[in-house]
Amino acid sequence: MKGKTKIKVQEHLDEKWEDHFEGMYISYEGENTILTGNLKDEAHIHGILNQIRDLNLTLISLYTADEEQR
Repeated sequence: MKGKTKIKVQEHLDEKWEDHFEGMYISYEGENTILTGNLKDEAHIHGILNQIRDLNLTLISLYTADEEQR
């Protein structure tokens, strides 16, 4: 899973958490937080998903750049 990835979580996560998400950038869509960035490999995505779980955030969606174009 290489390439640009977009992860949407249900909560409004403060931008100060950006450093904890290994190169992902935080933006907002309504009350949801969007994490966007280039993931290196599957281990990288698992690290991001583990962080989302550890913060008790609700995952809404995860898209790679290829999937968004479909």
